[in-house]
Amino acid sequence: MATTREWLKPDETAKELLVRVLTERPLLLLPPPLHRLPFRVGNVVEIVGPSPSAKTLILIQAAINCILPKEWNGVEYGGLGRAVMFVDLDCRFDVLRFSQLLKRRLIGSRANVLGNEHDDFHELLTVCMRRFLYIRCYNSLEFLVILKTMHCRLQKEKETQAGGVYLLMIDSIGAFYWMDRALLSSSGSNNRKSLSLQCVVETMVQEIQRLLLVHPMLVLASKSASFGDKQSTTEVIRNPGKGSSVMAMDFRSGPQNLLHREYMPSVWQSFVTHRIQVRPSDYSCKYQNNATYLTEWLLPSLKFSDKFIINDDGLLVIL
Repeated sequence: MATTREWLKPDETAKELLVRVLTERPLLLLPPPLHRLPFRVGNVVEIVGPSPSAKTLILIQAAINCILPKEWNGVEYGGLGRAVMFVDLDCRFDVLRFSQLLKRRLIGSRANVLGNEHDDFHELLTVCMRRFLYIRCYNSLEFLVILKTMHCRLQKEKETQAGGVYLLMIDSIGAFYWMDRALLSSSGSNNRKSLSLQCVVETMVQEIQRLLLVHPMLVLASKSASFGDKQSTTEVIRNPGKGSSVMAMDFRSGPQNLLHREYMPSVWQSFVTHRIQVRPSDYSCKYQNNATYLTEWLLPSLKFSDKFIINDDGLLVIL
């Protein structure tokens, strides 16, 4: 019979626990403007802002950072060497633009290496592009079908590529919101549950949760939002449906009081672990030829904001 001392003996020390957790679920640092916080697989990061506010470009830069190798033939690229699953709900993604930005990153990393041979450039470009998995959906039902069948594709990628998919990107999560609302109001069906936005989003969240249990990934989702100037700090708008809280929230960022109207159902809002707000700025100064943007972390709330521009090479530069 085990003694009390043996029963209280720990299975592992605190140091061993930290080593195991950081090995199984390592911290992930993303490129600017997502560089302020470390992330882990299982986190759901929402990038919210009006259109245009470089949300898709932020996703692209994070994707490139993921698919680039850490090192290739003696050249340091600083990437993760992992695959990305990009689900395009906006149906405006430009693959040619993506490949051009990837080429510029490769050329920029190789430019400072003296005597570096460029014979393997196209081979490396091909390897990186194979790690970028692109899916386009035209309505919510297609998106749900993709999520329900994604396990097989992720398992296949895990077998063919070392480590499998590391980033799941959704651009943009609210793309079909108004379409679904219109279909619901015009259908005239008595079976409202099967058509409701709440039911669709609940199913979507459940399917993503199931995927994350089997395939640990970091989820990055962009979301379009509108902002306006208001004097009040909080204004609640009429609730359009069960679990769908449309709330106007005043986020003080700079000289203006910006009103961010939340329209996604609460099941999605509670699923999000991190949220960053991106918006255009009137800041100009010496960067008059480049649009300037402001970022602010809303979840968790950080007491500062970043300014960034997009340079001629399509890179985000923090000011």
